[in-house]
Amino acid sequence: MENLEKPLNLIVSCAENRVMGRGGKLPWNIPEDRAWFLEKTCGQIVVLGRICYEIWPGAHEDGRRPIVITNSTIDPLPRHSMPAGAAAPCVVRSVREALQKAQELPGEVFVCGGARIFEETLPIAQRLYLTLVHAKVAGDALFPEWRHLAWRESYRKEGNDATHRLTFSILERQKK
Repeated sequence: MENLEKPLNLIVSCAENRVMGRGGKLPWNIPEDRAWFLEKTCGQIVVLGRICYEIWPGAHEDGRRPIVITNSTIDPLPRHSMPAGAAAPCVVRSVREALQKAQELPGEVFVCGGARIFEETLPIAQRLYLTLVHAKVAGDALFPEWRHLAWRESYRKEGNDATHRLTFSILERQKK
């Protein structure tokens, strides 16, 4: 996936044991995390899998431009109500195709999941927007291990949720 001019950002909320999903949904409801996610992706390109798109009816809101990756040969996408003037999502078959398409659109590129897409893009990501929930939770979708990679933390803020302790971080890929 060479020739990417735009930096590749990943944005994820996961527990210390890397769980980020259970039954196709987040295993928690943390308003501060949701606000962080919506703020960072507002007006940007969001690359996501079909399941993520299906469970996020607001993918088109606030000027986001979704690129949906799916292998389905039938009409794979629900008909979300889109804001006036919003374009239909761009549907592609691979991460490579999604990232190439993202180069043609205005805005930053944010990969929003799911697990397989994160696995393919983590090795080439320049930035990781990480909400780390300080707990071990049960789940069936894991974010790939990131801690062994060379990151520099450029931003850190402790969360203020009543039920979970969390940390918001922006990790920048270290140059080799």
